[in-house]
Amino acid sequence: MIVFENIKWKNFLSTGDHWTEINFTESPSTLIIGQNGAGKSTVLDALCFSLFNKPFRRVKRGQLVNSINEKGLKVELEFSIGKDEYRVFRGAKPNVFEVYHNNKLVDQDAANRDMQKYLEQTVLKLNFKSFTQVVILGSSTFVPFMQLTAPHRREVIEDLLDINIFSNMNSLLKDRVRSANSQNKDCTHMLRLAKEKVESQQKLINSLTEVNQTRQDEKQNKIKNNDMTIKGLEKERDTNKTKLEDLSKELDSVDDQRSYISDLNSEKAEINADLKLAKKEIKFLESHDTCPTCTQEIDKDFKFDKVTNLQTEGVKLTKTLKKIKLDIEDLMQDVKHADDLSMQCHAVRTDIHNGDRDIVRLSMENLEINKELIDLQTNTPNIEKETSTLVAFNKELSVTEKSCSKISETIDEYFIVSNLLKDSGIKSQIIKKYVPVFNNLINKYLHSMDFFVNFTLDENFNEVIKSRFRDEFTYSSFSEGEKQKIDLALLFTWREIARMKNSIATNLLILDEVFDSSLDADGTAELFKILKSFGNDSNVFVISHKGEILVDKFLRTIKFEKINDFSKMSEDS
Repeated sequence: MIVFENIKWKNFLSTGDHWTEINFTESPSTLIIGQNGAGKSTVLDALCFSLFNKPFRRVKRGQLVNSINEKGLKVELEFSIGKDEYRVFRGAKPNVFEVYHNNKLVDQDAANRDMQKYLEQTVLKLNFKSFTQVVILGSSTFVPFMQLTAPHRREVIEDLLDINIFSNMNSLLKDRVRSANSQNKDCTHMLRLAKEKVESQQKLINSLTEVNQTRQDEKQNKIKNNDMTIKGLEKERDTNKTKLEDLSKELDSVDDQRSYISDLNSEKAEINADLKLAKKEIKFLESHDTCPTCTQEIDKDFKFDKVTNLQTEGVKLTKTLKKIKLDIEDLMQDVKHADDLSMQCHAVRTDIHNGDRDIVRLSMENLEINKELIDLQTNTPNIEKETSTLVAFNKELSVTEKSCSKISETIDEYFIVSNLLKDSGIKSQIIKKYVPVFNNLINKYLHSMDFFVNFTLDENFNEVIKSRFRDEFTYSSFSEGEKQKIDLALLFTWREIARMKNSIATNLLILDEVFDSSLDADGTAELFKILKSFGNDSNVFVISHKGEILVDKFLRTIKFEKINDFSKMSEDS
């Protein structure tokens, strides 16, 4: 319950640079009197200004500052909620807005708008419209419940039933829904990218696998071709070996001839040496008559016989040499053929060697290719690396899918909660439960004021009013006095509901010129009965300019009067 305790103000409207102070809890009933324009209703404006930063009446903010002093507007309000004490200090020229909780200043780092939100939603748990429907009735600028639009009627009821939290939750939920939808869009984008990465990586692996298989096929074909070449070389080698054997056999048959030619060449050399020696001796004997060694004269007969013998021997040697040359020539023909055979053997051996070398080279090449083939089959680094990357991408995709799934689930949950938080959801069920209570209380108060109609509000807060004879009426069809009774009945109903719910229940009730308007004598008497029934837990303030009629019905009287263009307050108790 909100207990309004004290309010004071200065330089506010017609109030000058001195504090005007009213204790709300001093008396259960207080009458505020004064002439028109004396400042009686200033308390309404000061109260609303302190709480909601705007007056009760339609007065522009700039006009709230006293027109003579033109600065220093200050309003200070004290109230309590349970064990918590609050003090609100608000001013203009200069602007001031301070909230104290248990004598500690609430964080001033917050923006004024946030502070106002804190005051209305966290502390008071009501807004301007709801406050005026529960605390204040009257004044030409007051808009009764029945003249509010359907959304504003709902707003008041939600505050009364303390279910505006669902609206706040729905407002917060909308922010979360927007955030979740934004996340979902981002998630859809990320999911698409993750899928594209997996698909692209799989294509790369498939391509690498295809290339790898192509390389394997190429290498297998190379091995196959090399094996075929080796077989051809081996066959050619076998043929060459057979050919070499035949040539070798043929060469073996002429080895003796080579030996004989060698012997003949040796003999030929010896004969040539003998012939040379003989020619040398003949030449010496023919050119010398004395011995050069002993200087003795050479006998002519000896010389003749010696030359003759040498010439005879030379002829024999020449004949023998000629014959040897002819033999060698004959034999050389055979040897020449043998050389051809030898060259052929050499060529065949070279072919066999080259073939063997090619076989070894191709065999080694096949070994290397087989090694590469095994590596391609069992150890493919590129594919393994890319496969590892694919595993990472699939893991990323899985995480993204789970995240997106959670966001999607969250959105679904938000959708369900949103439906529950809509006007047609939980709030509607709660309101539906209380509508009969509203109607019973409204009709109770109407009947207590001798207004015998059946007043019914539906779940959309549209009224159906029926007379005893079942004639249907609307609020606008009644007289001003009857309307006021309906307004009072609604006000009292809302206060009773607030007390029952302990939501926005308050001690303070202010009636502005209610007794001065359309109520007849009976209606006035019945209204006093209702006000007295509130007991000492309520502090009722009645603003009126008919003080002489009402003063004896209140325990306390406050009088406002205009002195030198400034409102002054005096109190008689």
